[in-house]
Amino acid sequence: MLETVLQFTVTAQEAEKTLREVLTTQFGVSRRLLTRAKHQGRILVNGEVAFVSALLKPGDQVEVMIEQEQTEHLQAEPMPLAIRYEDQDMLVLAKPAGIVVHPTGNHHQGTLANGVIAYWQAKGEHRRFRPVNRLDKDTSGLMIVAKNQWAHEQFSRMQQERTLKRYYQAIVEGVMEQPEGVIEAPIGRADHSIIEREVREDGQYARTHFTVLAQGPQAALVELSLETGRTHQIRVHLSYMGHPLLGDDLYGGSLALINRQALHAVRLSFLHPRSQERLDFYEPLPEDMEQLLKQVIGKQQH
Repeated sequence: MLETVLQFTVTAQEAEKTLREVLTTQFGVSRRLLTRAKHQGRILVNGEVAFVSALLKPGDQVEVMIEQEQTEHLQAEPMPLAIRYEDQDMLVLAKPAGIVVHPTGNHHQGTLANGVIAYWQAKGEHRRFRPVNRLDKDTSGLMIVAKNQWAHEQFSRMQQERTLKRYYQAIVEGVMEQPEGVIEAPIGRADHSIIEREVREDGQYARTHFTVLAQGPQAALVELSLETGRTHQIRVHLSYMGHPLLGDDLYGGSLALINRQALHAVRLSFLHPRSQERLDFYEPLPEDMEQLLKQVIGKQQH
Protein backbone atom coordinates (compact mmCIF):
# COMPACT_ATOMS: atom_id res chain seq x y z
CA MET A 1 0.00 0.00 0.00
CA LEU A 2 1.30 3.45 -0.95
CA GLU A 3 1.14 6.45 1.35
CA THR A 4 1.61 10.10 0.46
CA VAL A 5 4.52 11.71 2.29
CA LEU A 6 4.60 15.00 0.39
CA GLN A 7 2.03 16.92 -1.64
CA PHE A 8 2.24 20.51 -2.88
CA THR A 9 1.34 23.00 -5.61
CA VAL A 10 4.23 24.45 -7.60
CA THR A 11 4.66 28.20 -7.08
CA ALA A 12 6.00 30.77 -9.55
CA GLN A 13 9.33 30.71 -7.71
CA GLU A 14 9.62 26.95 -8.13
CA ALA A 15 8.60 26.96 -11.82
CA GLU A 16 11.16 26.14 -14.50
CA LYS A 17 13.17 24.14 -12.00
CA THR A 18 13.50 20.40 -12.18
CA LEU A 19 11.37 18.22 -9.99
CA ARG A 20 14.53 16.85 -8.34
CA GLU A 21 15.80 20.36 -7.53
CA VAL A 22 12.52 21.45 -5.93
CA LEU A 23 12.17 18.26 -3.92
CA THR A 24 15.71 18.34 -2.58
CA THR A 25 16.23 22.08 -2.01
CA GLN A 26 12.74 23.33 -1.16
CA PHE A 27 11.42 20.32 0.72
CA GLY A 28 14.58 18.69 2.06
CA VAL A 29 13.97 15.33 0.38
CA SER A 30 17.14 13.27 0.78
CA ARG A 31 18.75 11.24 -1.99
CA ARG A 32 17.82 8.09 -0.09
CA LEU A 33 14.14 9.02 0.13
CA LEU A 34 14.08 10.15 -3.51
CA THR A 35 15.50 6.78 -4.59
CA ARG A 36 12.94 4.99 -2.47
CA ALA A 37 10.09 7.01 -3.98
CA LYS A 38 11.30 6.25 -7.53
CA HIS A 39 11.73 2.50 -6.99
CA GLN A 40 9.26 1.65 -4.19
CA GLY A 41 6.61 4.29 -4.74
CA ARG A 42 5.52 6.96 -7.18
CA ILE A 43 6.30 10.57 -7.95
CA LEU A 44 3.32 12.19 -9.66
CA VAL A 45 2.87 15.53 -11.40
CA ASN A 46 -0.78 16.33 -12.11
CA GLY A 47 -1.65 12.71 -11.45
CA GLU A 48 0.87 11.30 -13.93
CA VAL A 49 4.11 9.48 -13.11
CA ALA A 50 6.97 11.94 -13.70
CA PHE A 51 10.74 11.81 -14.08
CA VAL A 52 12.71 13.83 -11.55
CA SER A 53 14.36 15.64 -14.47
CA ALA A 54 11.01 17.10 -15.56
CA LEU A 55 10.66 20.89 -15.55
CA LEU A 56 7.83 22.18 -13.41
CA LYS A 57 5.22 24.81 -14.26
CA PRO A 58 3.27 27.11 -11.93
CA GLY A 59 0.21 25.33 -10.58
CA ASP A 60 1.53 21.80 -11.12
CA GLN A 61 0.29 19.38 -8.46
CA VAL A 62 3.13 17.24 -7.11
CA GLU A 63 2.65 14.14 -4.99
CA VAL A 64 5.40 11.91 -3.59
CA MET A 65 4.29 8.45 -2.49
CA ILE A 66 6.22 5.59 -0.92
CA GLU A 67 5.40 2.03 0.03
CA GLN A 68 3.98 1.91 3.54
CA GLU A 69 6.66 0.57 5.84
CA GLN A 70 6.82 -2.81 7.44
CA THR A 71 6.80 -2.64 11.22
CA GLU A 72 10.12 -3.29 12.93
CA HIS A 73 10.66 -6.56 14.74
CA LEU A 74 9.08 -5.10 17.85
CA GLN A 75 6.40 -6.83 19.83
CA ALA A 76 3.23 -4.75 19.87
CA GLU A 77 2.21 -4.14 23.48
CA PRO A 78 -0.90 -2.01 24.09
CA MET A 79 -0.30 0.53 26.85
CA PRO A 80 -1.76 3.89 27.89
CA LEU A 81 -0.24 6.70 25.81
CA ALA A 82 -0.51 10.37 26.73
CA ILE A 83 -0.85 11.71 23.17
CA ARG A 84 -0.81 15.49 22.96
CA TYR A 85 -0.87 15.89 19.16
CA GLU A 86 -0.95 13.73 16.06
CA ASP A 87 -1.10 14.26 12.31
CA GLN A 88 0.24 12.51 9.22
CA ASP A 89 3.85 13.43 10.08
CA MET A 90 4.27 13.23 13.83
CA LEU A 91 3.12 12.04 17.20
CA VAL A 92 3.78 14.25 20.22
CA LEU A 93 3.35 12.49 23.54
CA ALA A 94 4.19 12.84 27.20
CA LYS A 95 6.41 10.04 28.48
CA PRO A 96 6.06 9.11 32.13
CA ALA A 97 9.13 8.48 34.23
CA GLY A 98 10.19 4.84 34.52
CA ILE A 99 9.60 3.84 30.89
CA VAL A 100 12.45 3.11 28.46
CA VAL A 101 12.00 4.70 25.01
CA HIS A 102 13.36 1.89 22.82
CA PRO A 103 14.21 -1.78 23.50
CA THR A 104 17.74 -2.39 24.71
CA GLY A 105 19.68 -5.41 25.89
CA ASN A 106 18.12 -5.07 29.33
CA HIS A 107 14.66 -3.95 28.26
CA HIS A 108 13.17 -6.05 25.45
CA GLN A 109 9.55 -5.31 26.29
CA GLY A 110 7.42 -2.70 27.98
CA THR A 111 9.10 0.19 26.18
CA LEU A 112 7.45 3.24 24.64
CA ALA A 113 8.29 1.84 21.21
CA ASN A 114 6.28 -1.33 21.91
CA GLY A 115 3.29 0.78 22.95
CA VAL A 116 3.43 3.14 19.96
CA ILE A 117 3.72 0.24 17.51
CA ALA A 118 0.62 -1.35 19.09
CA TYR A 119 -1.24 1.97 18.86
CA TRP A 120 -0.43 2.32 15.16
CA GLN A 121 -1.30 -1.28 14.37
CA ALA A 122 -4.71 -0.83 16.02
CA LYS A 123 -5.29 2.04 13.56
CA GLY A 124 -4.17 -0.08 10.61
CA GLU A 125 -0.93 1.86 10.18
CA HIS A 126 2.41 0.13 9.58
CA ARG A 127 5.28 2.36 10.58
CA ARG A 128 8.76 2.26 12.01
CA PHE A 129 9.35 3.80 15.44
CA ARG A 130 11.38 6.96 14.79
CA PRO A 131 11.88 9.01 17.98
CA VAL A 132 13.10 12.54 17.26
CA ASN A 133 14.22 13.35 20.81
CA ARG A 134 15.04 10.63 23.31
CA LEU A 135 14.53 10.84 27.04
CA ASP A 136 16.27 8.76 29.71
CA LYS A 137 14.19 6.07 31.39
CA ASP A 138 13.60 8.18 34.52
CA THR A 139 13.10 11.51 32.74
CA SER A 140 9.49 12.49 32.09
CA GLY A 141 8.00 14.83 29.52
CA LEU A 142 7.42 15.66 25.89
CA MET A 143 8.72 13.57 23.00
CA ILE A 144 8.25 13.67 19.24
CA VAL A 145 7.97 10.52 17.15
CA ALA A 146 8.18 11.02 13.36
CA LYS A 147 5.63 8.97 11.41
CA ASN A 148 7.51 8.75 8.10
CA GLN A 149 11.03 8.99 6.74
CA TRP A 150 10.56 12.47 5.25
CA ALA A 151 9.33 13.95 8.53
CA HIS A 152 12.20 12.32 10.44
CA GLU A 153 14.70 13.84 8.02
CA GLN A 154 13.14 17.29 8.49
CA PHE A 155 13.33 17.02 12.28
CA SER A 156 16.97 15.89 12.00
CA ARG A 157 17.69 19.00 9.96
CA MET A 158 15.96 21.17 12.58
CA GLN A 159 18.13 19.63 15.28
CA GLN A 160 21.28 20.32 13.27
CA GLU A 161 20.17 23.93 12.65
CA ARG A 162 19.02 24.24 16.29
CA THR A 163 15.54 25.38 15.31
CA LEU A 164 13.87 22.60 17.30
CA LYS A 165 13.72 24.18 20.76
CA ARG A 166 13.62 21.85 23.79
CA TYR A 167 13.08 23.10 27.32
CA TYR A 168 13.42 21.14 30.56
CA GLN A 169 12.71 21.83 34.20
CA ALA A 170 14.83 20.31 36.95
CA ILE A 171 14.92 20.48 40.73
CA VAL A 172 18.54 20.71 41.80
CA GLU A 173 20.42 20.65 45.08
CA GLY A 174 21.86 23.77 46.66
CA VAL A 175 21.59 27.53 46.19
CA MET A 176 22.27 28.70 42.64
CA GLU A 177 24.57 31.72 42.72
CA GLN A 178 23.60 33.01 39.28
CA PRO A 179 19.96 33.61 38.25
CA GLU A 180 20.82 32.52 34.70
CA GLY A 181 23.78 31.51 32.62
CA VAL A 182 25.39 29.07 30.19
CA ILE A 183 27.27 25.87 30.99
CA GLU A 184 29.82 25.12 28.29
CA ALA A 185 31.86 22.02 29.05
CA PRO A 186 32.75 18.98 26.89
CA ILE A 187 31.18 15.65 27.83
CA GLY A 188 32.59 12.16 27.34
CA ARG A 189 32.15 8.67 28.71
CA ALA A 190 33.71 8.06 32.12
CA ASP A 191 36.61 5.60 31.98
CA HIS A 192 35.16 3.38 34.70
CA SER A 193 31.64 2.99 33.24
CA ILE A 194 29.80 2.28 29.99
CA ILE A 195 26.83 4.34 31.23
CA GLU A 196 28.21 7.27 33.20
CA ARG A 197 29.36 10.46 31.48
CA GLU A 198 31.57 13.24 32.79
CA VAL A 199 33.05 16.59 31.84
CA ARG A 200 36.44 15.88 30.28
CA GLU A 201 38.80 17.72 27.93
CA ASP A 202 38.58 15.07 25.21
CA GLY A 203 34.76 14.98 25.33
CA GLN A 204 32.27 16.31 22.80
CA TYR A 205 31.32 19.99 22.82
CA ALA A 206 28.23 20.59 24.96
CA ARG A 207 26.34 23.79 25.82
CA THR A 208 23.37 24.20 28.18
CA HIS A 209 21.44 27.39 29.06
CA PHE A 210 19.82 27.69 32.48
CA THR A 211 17.45 30.06 34.29
CA VAL A 212 16.53 29.80 37.95
CA LEU A 213 12.73 29.91 38.28
CA ALA A 214 12.52 29.51 42.06
CA GLN A 215 15.08 29.23 44.83
CA GLY A 216 14.56 27.58 48.21
CA PRO A 217 16.93 27.28 51.15
CA GLN A 218 18.47 24.03 49.91
CA ALA A 219 17.17 23.46 46.35
CA ALA A 220 16.17 25.32 43.19
CA LEU A 221 13.77 24.90 40.30
CA VAL A 222 15.72 25.51 37.10
CA GLU A 223 14.64 25.74 33.46
CA LEU A 224 17.16 24.54 30.89
CA SER A 225 17.49 24.57 27.12
CA LEU A 226 19.97 22.60 25.06
CA GLU A 227 22.14 23.71 22.17
CA THR A 228 23.64 20.24 21.89
CA GLY A 229 22.21 16.83 22.70
CA ARG A 230 24.89 14.83 24.47
CA THR A 231 23.97 11.77 26.53
CA HIS A 232 22.99 12.83 30.09
CA GLN A 233 23.95 16.42 29.20
CA ILE A 234 21.75 18.24 31.73
CA ARG A 235 22.53 15.75 34.49
CA VAL A 236 26.30 15.95 33.90
CA HIS A 237 26.43 19.74 33.50
CA LEU A 238 24.44 20.46 36.67
CA SER A 239 26.48 17.96 38.68
CA TYR A 240 29.65 19.59 37.32
CA MET A 241 28.36 22.95 38.63
CA GLY A 242 27.90 21.39 42.07
CA HIS A 243 24.10 21.25 41.78
CA PRO A 244 23.13 17.65 40.95
CA LEU A 245 19.48 16.83 40.28
CA LEU A 246 17.57 15.60 43.29
CA GLY A 247 17.07 11.85 42.92
CA ASP A 248 19.98 11.46 40.48
CA ASP A 249 22.25 9.19 42.50
CA LEU A 250 24.39 8.39 39.44
CA TYR A 251 25.62 11.98 39.47
CA GLY A 252 25.59 12.71 43.20
CA GLY A 253 21.96 13.62 43.81
CA SER A 254 20.13 12.57 46.97
CA LEU A 255 17.40 9.89 46.87
CA ALA A 256 15.93 11.03 50.20
CA LEU A 257 12.92 12.86 48.71
CA ILE A 258 12.43 11.38 45.22
CA ASN A 259 13.54 8.07 43.72
CA ARG A 260 14.28 9.29 40.19
CA GLN A 261 16.11 12.25 38.73
CA ALA A 262 13.90 15.34 39.05
CA LEU A 263 14.04 16.17 35.35
CA HIS A 264 11.09 16.88 33.05
CA ALA A 265 10.90 17.84 29.34
CA VAL A 266 8.44 20.67 29.79
CA ARG A 267 8.20 22.40 26.41
CA LEU A 268 8.82 21.92 22.68
CA SER A 269 8.74 24.64 20.04
CA PHE A 270 9.30 24.24 16.29
CA LEU A 271 7.93 24.95 12.82
CA HIS A 272 5.82 22.12 11.45
CA PRO A 273 7.91 20.47 8.71
CA ARG A 274 5.01 20.45 6.25
CA SER A 275 2.94 23.57 6.97
CA GLN A 276 5.68 25.70 8.56
CA GLU A 277 3.17 26.63 11.25
CA ARG A 278 4.70 27.41 14.65
CA LEU A 279 3.84 24.67 17.14
CA ASP A 280 4.36 24.98 20.90
CA PHE A 281 3.67 22.23 23.41
CA TYR A 282 3.75 22.52 27.19
CA GLU A 283 3.51 19.65 29.67
CA PRO A 284 3.13 20.54 33.37
CA LEU A 285 5.36 18.92 35.96
CA PRO A 286 4.19 15.43 36.97
CA GLU A 287 2.82 14.83 40.45
CA ASP A 288 6.05 13.53 42.00
CA MET A 289 7.97 16.64 40.97
CA GLU A 290 5.13 18.96 42.05
CA GLN A 291 5.14 17.38 45.50
CA LEU A 292 8.93 17.62 45.68
CA LEU A 293 8.76 21.28 44.68
CA LYS A 294 6.34 22.06 47.51
CA GLN A 295 8.62 20.26 49.97
CA VAL A 296 11.90 21.91 49.05
CA ILE A 297 10.82 25.33 47.80
CA GLY A 298 7.32 25.73 49.19
CA LYS A 299 5.53 26.55 45.98
CA GLN A 300 3.73 24.87 43.14
CA GLN A 301 4.23 25.41 39.41
CA HIS A 302 1.28 26.23 37.18
